Amino acid sequence: MTKDQLLTRLSSKAAAVLTRRRALLAGAAAAGAAGTAGVFAALTGQDPVHPALPAAGPPARRAVKSSAYRLQPLTGYGPPQTAPRKTLVRHEPLLKVSGRGRTMVLTFDDGPDPRYTPHILDTLAEYDVRAMFFVCGEMAVDNQDLLARMADEGHVVGNHTWSHPLLTRLTRSRIRSEMERTSDVIEDAYGERPAWFRAPYGAWNRAAFQLGADLGMEPLAWTVDTLDWTTPGTRRIVGRVENGAAPGVVVLSHDAGGDRSQSVRALRDYLPHLIDSGYHITVPRRQYA
Repeated sequence: MTKDQLLTRLSSKAAAVLTRRRALLAGAAAAGAAGTAGVFAALTGQDPVHPALPAAGPPARRAVKSSAYRLQPLTGYGPPQTAPRKTLVRHEPLLKVSGRGRTMVLTFDDGPDPRYTPHILDTLAEYDVRAMFFVCGEMAVDNQDLLARMADEGHVVGNHTWSHPLLTRLTRSRIRSEMERTSDVIEDAYGERPAWFRAPYGAWNRAAFQLGADLGMEPLAWTVDTLDWTTPGTRRIVGRVENGAAPGVVVLSHDAGGDRSQSVRALRDYLPHLIDSGYHITVPRRQYA
């Protein structure tokens, strides 16, 4: 074989190899184009320009438009679903609250009373302070606007029974009724069911703890009693609060149940002094099992 014949043969083989490579590349490009066209169709809802022959198996569903994807929630994402939180059944009420620094809680019982509660709310709003109101159902049902205001201004509303009875003298069914009726009124006016309850006169028993927990409420008592219900005078109420002030303290006062004008005036006096002394007046946080 001459040199020219050898070169001609080699050139033919090279051309054949190049032709096969071009065919393979063209096939890959066609497959990629078909795949891209399919993806484009799925995203835009348009059919590909050159549809491929149908593959074996059931026919594909029509592509959904992108706007429809945005309207449908994704499944399998987000935080895992947790079981409903359960309220602990306690054997005694909470007396103090936890918190950093000099934290205190102010609570007002027996209301709401349109003669005194609005003035207390005004003072709390002036100093941007949140408090707790343990309301009686028979008072709340006629003053639901005040519960709505408490909700708007960030206060916590707790359950103080319907008619302020001595729970230790009632049957379980009567205790449940006193609590449940009040929770219903609170939910209607405040926007959610109460997470806290307080026994009238601080008289707790096993049934009260169990039924309160059944209704999703924690029992909260107090650390400092102002005894304002005895109308001892504004200065004595102020002195009891300021002398009893300490981290975690829960103060008991009243905004109904009698003449509470001394309680209104006392709050105007001791609240700025507590704040100036470095106390953070807040509301407690729930604990769950």
